[in-house]
Amino acid sequence: MRIALALMLLPVVPLVQANAAAPAQAASTAVQDAALLAFLDTAYDEQLALSPESQTQLGLKTSNDRLDDYTDAAALRAEALAERQLVAMRARFKPAQLGESAGVSYRLFEYEVERGRQSLQFRKLRFPVSTNGSPAGDIPVLLINNHKVDTVADAQAYVARLRDTERVMREVATTMREQAAAGIIPNKVNFAPTRADAQAVLKGAPFDTGPDSSVWADFRKKVAALDAPADVKAKLLADGSAALTGPFRRGYDTLFAALDEIEPKSKGNFGAWSLPNGAAYYADRLKSSTTTDLTADQIHELGLKQVASIRLEMEAIKREVGFKGTLEAFFNSIRTDPKFKYPNTAEGREQYLGDARAVIASVMVAAPRYFRTLPKAPLEVRAVEKWREGTASTAFYNPPSADGSRPGIYYVNLVDMNQTQKVQVAGIAAHEGAPGHHFQIARQQELVGIPKFRKFGGYGAYMEGWGLYSERLANEMGVYKDPYARFGMLSLQVWRAIRLVLDTGIHAKRWTREQAIAYFKANSSVSDTDIAREVDRYFNWPGQATSYMVGELKIAELRARAERELGPRFDIRDFHEAVLSQGALPLAVLDEQVNRYIAAKRQ
Repeated sequence: MRIALALMLLPVVPLVQANAAAPAQAASTAVQDAALLAFLDTAYDEQLALSPESQTQLGLKTSNDRLDDYTDAAALRAEALAERQLVAMRARFKPAQLGESAGVSYRLFEYEVERGRQSLQFRKLRFPVSTNGSPAGDIPVLLINNHKVDTVADAQAYVARLRDTERVMREVATTMREQAAAGIIPNKVNFAPTRADAQAVLKGAPFDTGPDSSVWADFRKKVAALDAPADVKAKLLADGSAALTGPFRRGYDTLFAALDEIEPKSKGNFGAWSLPNGAAYYADRLKSSTTTDLTADQIHELGLKQVASIRLEMEAIKREVGFKGTLEAFFNSIRTDPKFKYPNTAEGREQYLGDARAVIASVMVAAPRYFRTLPKAPLEVRAVEKWREGTASTAFYNPPSADGSRPGIYYVNLVDMNQTQKVQVAGIAAHEGAPGHHFQIARQQELVGIPKFRKFGGYGAYMEGWGLYSERLANEMGVYKDPYARFGMLSLQVWRAIRLVLDTGIHAKRWTREQAIAYFKANSSVSDTDIAREVDRYFNWPGQATSYMVGELKIAELRARAERELGPRFDIRDFHEAVLSQGALPLAVLDEQVNRYIAAKRQ
């Protein structure tokens, strides 16, 4: 999953001490708390104004005729704005005069700006085009999934964005060339997939004589639904076609030219260690991803231990189903046996989607026994669109729009059903959908009394940790109907443990791509396609893959603490409410939050 605003992705915060304010003191802080909330919401709106795409993703129609500024100057402007806001907040508010939740908001905003300042020096080491995505795929996704067309003006704004694509591609190409001149060159694995996905956007009318391309089909459908005169609609379609075959197409050609120019300079596939100041860059990424000070060596060892532990659980299921060979042979059986596959057809894809929807429906039935509050936003399951299958991850979640007009969406990549495993369907649905990301992210957006940057932001270790915790929680909820489904869940768990080993192996220990793939395959039943896609993702996104297991282990530790200290007073619904009721938090702050819940339940 992705959050659009850069500031939202900047975690880590020092421990926030619990504020045991008496009711009278709480009343005295109410005015300051409300003032801080208003200040932070204004600050968020000022930051949001810098990103037209983020506005659209939230369901807003402001600035919907423009795309983001992709220049380095834009990054510096955003950082300067955040610094000015931090100075203003510190001058106006004192933490000692704030209530508990407001005090947390103060600290979170303060540290996010400080984290952003520390990370700013590494901004030119991040590749704008990789197998993790690029504007060539992100812009069509924005237009098709997020750009609402309710009026003629909305349609005109859509066309303006088609034209603006040329500027974006020019800015991205300039960045890529500047990086290459400084020796910062994407790995070889990036070029073919990103080029193929971009080419897929240009396949079909009005670019050629084939069926409508994805963007053109979307625009035509949205214009057809408008309540407008026929001549107005005809003009919109003519303008849209001209924008696509003109500036939009020229923008993609600009990107292709940059890829063609830079690809011969790529010498192989290397981790962050190979970049200028790469060790410091990777340490910064680990800090952001885990919200801890864990080192690469510590995370690597943690991963090795978790892989060994989960393998023991897998051995138990192997025995339960009566498989006589080694665990590696069992992995291969799961990976290759046709009974664990869906047909590689349209019908097979629909069967997968139907099974995933059934899993989520079963979670919804059981959920009231495990949660005090459920999100109001609906949840949909969709297949990744054909034109971005090559670079889209295996599965991911898109949050609802802020106004509730767009549901939460669990996307699954069904590019090759021969590589998709039935045993993993339930576990992936639990993680990406319910009770995973949807129960946390959609619920967070519906919280009241917290500032917008907390509603729509997040911390990778918490959010992905909750998703991974939800895979095991689904077992308690009765989601997995047979040992193979439970094995599928464990295959996802070991997948995230492997990430700890591989991410640190690649970026700190100089592992090769081949070495990473071999370790992954030896310790999981994940398909070859998914393994290669995942390893390439780790190369391109230093540190992010470590957030999942670090976060899950913390949530599991906190639950064990609550169960131990509360004994018969422990109620799983109250624990989940304590974890979810303040939205995403750095792990140290989550620890304090759960300690307050435990203390309150003891009284």
